[in-house]
Amino acid sequence: MATFHEKSRFRAQGMRHLALGLVLSLGLASGCSKDAMLFEDVPPASELYQKGLSQLKGTRILGLYTWVNYTKAIETFQTIVDNYPYSEYETEAQLKIADAYFEKGSYDEALSYYRDFGDLHPQNPKVPYTVLRSALCHYKQIRSIDRDQTPTREALKYLELLSSRYPYDPETRKGEVILQQLRTQLADNMMEIGDFYLRRTQYQSAAMRYRTVLDEYPGLGLDAEALFKLGICYENMKRKDEALRLFHVVLENFSNSKMAKQAAERIASAE
Repeated sequence: MATFHEKSRFRAQGMRHLALGLVLSLGLASGCSKDAMLFEDVPPASELYQKGLSQLKGTRILGLYTWVNYTKAIETFQTIVDNYPYSEYETEAQLKIADAYFEKGSYDEALSYYRDFGDLHPQNPKVPYTVLRSALCHYKQIRSIDRDQTPTREALKYLELLSSRYPYDPETRKGEVILQQLRTQLADNMMEIGDFYLRRTQYQSAAMRYRTVLDEYPGLGLDAEALFKLGICYENMKRKDEALRLFHVVLENFSNSKMAKQAAERIASAE
């Protein structure tokens, strides 16, 4: 038979077990309640989308300029992507994240999102828009014609892709204007390199650049100059007959150009 002290110890242990059970129960209940609260704290996708659009509009500062917190807007749209992956707003949110990075000037990040959009949604009607924007991400990083033209070539690549895959899309028509500009930029760069070699009497290297302009960038207004300077290179390379033929082409086909008079003088001096 249990003594008085043993009965007291059993009752104390029972009370401790009961207290521990209550604490655990309350803790679990509190955790569930907290999780439910956190879940309920995420607004609906439609509300988040409108909030993101509002953030992209920005805030007028002293009536002088508009300040946009692109980082906050990106976070808002990312919340849609993370919490509503199958909603109608998720695809649009991806695109808005790309646009926000673009407007922020983070062109590498924007390019990554635009390319991912095309990969994930190849049939989406906004894919041509993302291709044009990808070109613009490179276009925004183009430097002067005497600098490396890798961004120009990359932008041109996307614009040519846009023209070949989506020839009748409105975005393609917008891209065609930029396409012409970029081709002119590359042609000017090639002429600049040719002139560099010509000034240093490296005629073979100069001739190679002028031929590239004629072969790859015809019809941009540089033909007469490239032909004439190629003729100069041939003269100095002792290829007189080829040089004369080029001078005649300039005189006959570009009679209104500033190079025509110089070509005529070269022809006259050779007779």
